[in-house]
Amino acid sequence: MSSRLIGVGVGPGDPELVTVKGVNALRAADVVVVPVMDTGERGRAEATVLHYVDAAKVVRVVFALNERTDRARREAAWDAAGARVTGLLREHGCVAFATIGDPNVYSTFTYLAQTVAELVPGVVVETVPGITAMQDLAARSGAVLTEGTEPLTLVPVTAGESALKEALAGPGTVVAYKFGRRAGEVAEALRESGRLDDAVWGSALGLPEESIRPAAELDGAALPYLSTLIAPPRRDGGRGGKL
Repeated sequence: MSSRLIGVGVGPGDPELVTVKGVNALRAADVVVVPVMDTGERGRAEATVLHYVDAAKVVRVVFALNERTDRARREAAWDAAGARVTGLLREHGCVAFATIGDPNVYSTFTYLAQTVAELVPGVVVETVPGITAMQDLAARSGAVLTEGTEPLTLVPVTAGESALKEALAGPGTVVAYKFGRRAGEVAEALRESGRLDDAVWGSALGLPEESIRPAAELDGAALPYLSTLIAPPRRDGGRGGKL
């Protein structure tokens, strides 16, 4: 029987936002891998998993999650993580990998699955979807992501300020991920596009240190790296105006 690697989305941090299917997948797996930074502290994925799985079943694997400039170091970490998970697959029939948010949206699982597929011919790779930070922030803040025919644009601010400005100049809601370290530039881009007053940002959603604030309060101070921004378009047509 083929080995199975399952990427399980465990949401943005609130353990109550893991789906029933996600919990079942974590509990059914022989081992659950959680990514940790090379500094060793417990991440959101691990903290969430431990609400549902015994710690003895959890395997911590180091990823260079905070590496943005040294590509060789980053890829070496991916290779080492892939080799570790490959070893686990040879010992066990089913390995789950827990990732915050969704495993198909800016997730470390993508790189792991590609690496393992090359090392383990015939491995079956599956994913279980998870609730994303933009969905959680919309629910907690009351922001409406889309109406009628509006598009939705998701931009990682790590792609650069120009990508965000281009999105803000277009139609529909713009969601920005990972903007905390460039909060000042983001606030200025919102101001220039006329979207500052209706935008909202949040971090540590569902956790004790949760913060949800109007984007108009951004003062340029650095925010947590995983901060999320929602910038809706102007909606002047009343109920159903975007249909």
